[in-house]
Amino acid sequence: MSSILLSNEIVIYLFIQIVLFILLFIAFYFSISIIKNWDYEKTTTKQYKLEKTSYLVILIISFTLIVKIFLFPYFAYSLDNLSNIVPGAMCAAGIVGANEFGQINLALKILILFFIGVWLIINTLDLKAKTYPFTKKKYLFYTFIFTLCTVETLLDFLFLNGIPTTEPVMCCSTIFGVNNVGTKIPFDLSISMLLIIFYLLYLLIVFVNIQKQALLNLIVNFLFLYIGYYAVTYFFSTYVYELPTHQCPFCMLQKEYHFIGYFIWSTLFLGTFFGVASYILKVFINEELNYTYKYSLIFNTIFVFICSFYVIRFYLINGVFL
Repeated sequence: MSSILLSNEIVIYLFIQIVLFILLFIAFYFSISIIKNWDYEKTTTKQYKLEKTSYLVILIISFTLIVKIFLFPYFAYSLDNLSNIVPGAMCAAGIVGANEFGQINLALKILILFFIGVWLIINTLDLKAKTYPFTKKKYLFYTFIFTLCTVETLLDFLFLNGIPTTEPVMCCSTIFGVNNVGTKIPFDLSISMLLIIFYLLYLLIVFVNIQKQALLNLIVNFLFLYIGYYAVTYFFSTYVYELPTHQCPFCMLQKEYHFIGYFIWSTLFLGTFFGVASYILKVFINEELNYTYKYSLIFNTIFVFICSFYVIRFYLINGVFL
């Protein structure tokens, strides 16, 4: 067994993950019965028992999914700490790329976070309504989330157990180095064009949120997430590090940079989440929530402000751009 699995952070992470999976499995078991037999119009003893069971299952699911939200940044923190024992790694970038499961695992975790957020919103709406109109839908949605969590748990073990401790991995300077920019940025965009698209998409987000255009909001937010990732990695990150040759989306998670990466990436995720959720909720449960537009605009604005702040601050202090 790899010594990676014996590191303190990984032991804690896997223990929590296993406990959460057990709780999710218990909730999944009872969810199947609720999906098959739920009928709020009935006043039978069976329906009454289902309602009591549902309250308990909702409590288990809500608690577990909320803990998983907070577990994700701890997972990122744990990977970053592994760079101290994995040869060649300077940050989480080398750890994620250490084997074929790393990037898939990370992408799946982010996707699960999105679905967790949608489920929590649907659950809140369902509990507020007197007739619980979304009960079956939210449990069906939960079974989908549980399936993803099952795959995630398996990938966790495959990924973490496959991280080498004797062979060097690629560092972030090799993965995101300046010599590779031309091949890394999509469509061979120059940095200037990348920034123009970045700010134009943000202005478009402002417009579609004010107009409450759900479908356009979904499309534009996905584009902004895609472009935003590259803009941060290959431009804004250099101002965080104050070094033009240092381009990496992970190093900014470290203490040396005041953990600013957690704020940058979380605001981008939340802005995209609320932007996309506005359309998903409208289609899935026929509910349009005005606050999703507001929060999408707020978090995307915070994200753009933080990114721009580092550029402006560097120029005011040094009188030049990198």
